[in-house]
Amino acid sequence: MNRICIPIVKSLFVALLAIAATANASEDKKVAKADPAKGEALYNTGDATRNVTACIACHGAAGNSSIAENPKLTGQHGAYIHKQLVDFKGTARNNAIMAPIAKGMTEEDIQNVIAYLAKQKPTPGAAKNKDTVELGKKIYRGGIAEKNVPACAACHSANGAGLPAQYPRLAGQHQTYTQAQLVAFRQGTRKNSELMTTVAKRMSDEEIQAVSDYVAGLK
Repeated sequence: MNRICIPIVKSLFVALLAIAATANASEDKKVAKADPAKGEALYNTGDATRNVTACIACHGAAGNSSIAENPKLTGQHGAYIHKQLVDFKGTARNNAIMAPIAKGMTEEDIQNVIAYLAKQKPTPGAAKNKDTVELGKKIYRGGIAEKNVPACAACHSANGAGLPAQYPRLAGQHQTYTQAQLVAFRQGTRKNSELMTTVAKRMSDEEIQAVSDYVAGLK
């Protein structure tokens, strides 16, 4: 490379860095200005022009779903909700209902809805099967050593609160929903967590049911 080209290349490189920095700053600014009021409006009424169904229809008032097949969203980590919506937009998580809704949402929409949900209070759940609660507790806290199933608490914390940006909150979640997701991971119909696919494949129906019921009662 001749001496004339070197400063030109350097200038272009500096310019590209400046553009990237400006773009990142703009994105950060947009996220920082997430509007919970706009998130509430989209959550409760949706936007038919973009095929975005009101979230409340499936996930309940203030994110506290009363439908056992649909997850409670209030109390869930924003980063986890964000990841799932992005996965629904692509091919990482296949769901005929959520895919078109997620595809209709902008990044601003997602951040606004997350901001709205963050201000809501989750309703508690409860374990329902007294015959399996001890098995569920044992699996959640200690895993299943003979099957190389780790303790759920190792990732989702002792009280089911999870770890922000890493592992979702499980406490109070519907038994039916948690069970369905573990079965989906085991069967390979849900594929957006390699760790959970590995773990679920080692669990029996009884073990999945027991731990799903147990976490519903965590607070």
